This record gives sequence, structure tokens and C-alpha cells, in this order.
Amino acid sequence: MSFDPDRVTTITFDSYSTIVDVDAATQALADRVDDPEPVSTLWRYRSLEYTLVANYLDAYQPFYEMNRDALQYALDVFGVDITEDERDEILAVYHELEVFDDVRDGIERLRDGGYDCYVVSNGDPDMLSSMIDHADIDDLLADTISADEIATFKPAAELYRHAAARTGTPIDEMVHVTAIWYDVMGATHAGMQGVWADRKGRPWESVAGRPDLAVESFHELADALGV
Repeated sequence: MSFDPDRVTTITFDSYSTIVDVDAATQALADRVDDPEPVSTLWRYRSLEYTLVANYLDAYQPFYEMNRDALQYALDVFGVDITEDERDEILAVYHELEVFDDVRDGIERLRDGGYDCYVVSNGDPDMLSSMIDHADIDDLLADTISADEIATFKPAAELYRHAAARTGTPIDEMVHVTAIWYDVMGATHAGMQGVWADRKGRPWESVAGRPDLAVESFHELADALGV
């Protein structure tokens, strides 16, 4: 790890698993699925895998549609027979996911410390709008930047470079904060510093390097930046 706080002028945050807890989706399945945990886990994994494959096959769809297809696949695998309306009611939980406790106060510290804060996410604009409203952080963010703007998902370098262009910040003056290991590595590969928000207390993945900084909360990042 080699975090350099003196280089940072702009901070970007991932959304799902970083600002909001996607594990809460398990609750949305509980009323319709006898054993919701494996369905939820497969849903999440397939959703992420679909975005990675789409980058290579030039098969972009907005993330909400990717997420819908992944949920349907998980339901099919476990033999869950529900209507499309019921499936879409489960899917709609992504508009109201629980917010991690440190998010608002942590981002507020960083904003008040002089840093421009953005969200950079695979989520499409409607998903991000509802997430920001639910998290009550719209007043703290300079803007949100969606993969939908360039039809390319993380961890492709193009999305992080697009974020740099949108913010008007040299990419080496940006730090990206995320709970997703390959999002950390995508950001550092593109030229940002990468901060891993270790939400689960799990070991770091050993592929393709290490984060510049690991934190358990946004407050630890604020401490590292001296604000």
C-alpha cells in the first residue's frame, strides 16, 4: 500500500456494496423463497458476471436489465416459480437498499474537508437517482457518473477515464473508494489511487496487486486525508 493523500483532489465512490448494502436483497426474497440466501448470492454473482462478459462481447444493457436477467436465472436454477410482477417487485429492492451507517457523516467530512465527491457506478441513472435519494446524500455529491454514459462497465479503464474527464480532474489526482476488489484494481490500472472499503472483514484478493489503502469506514479515509 502506498496511499498519497497529497495527490488527492477528487474522491469517487462506488455505489452497490460500498454506499448501500446489497445483502439486504435477501430480505426481498424471503417472502417468496423458502431458502433465500443461495438465490440472493447467485443473483449477485451472475449480475456482476454479466457486466464483465458484456464488456468483452459488446453486449451492453443497462444495469437494471442485467440485474433482472441475473435474478431470473437465479430463480430458475433453484426452481422458484413466481410471476414476472413478483420478480420485478423483488428487483425493485435495489431502489431502497439499506445505507451503511458511516456513509452520510463520512462523505460530509470529506466534502467539508474540501474534496469534490462523486459516485461512479455500473448502475444506470434511474437506479443511482433513487439510491442517492434513499441514502440522503444528494447535497454532499458534486454529481453521479454512470456506466450507461459510455455503455461500458467496470473494471474497464474507459469508465474511470470518463469519470476523470467528467469531473475535470487529472486522473492521478483522483481516489476511488469501493468494496469491490476488481473495482479497486480497475481504478488503479486506469491511473487513480484505489481505496478498498472492507465492509465484510474478508481477506484481500491476491490477483493483480493491492489497494493503495484499506479502510473499514469512510471515516478512516477522512482520517488518512487529515480532515
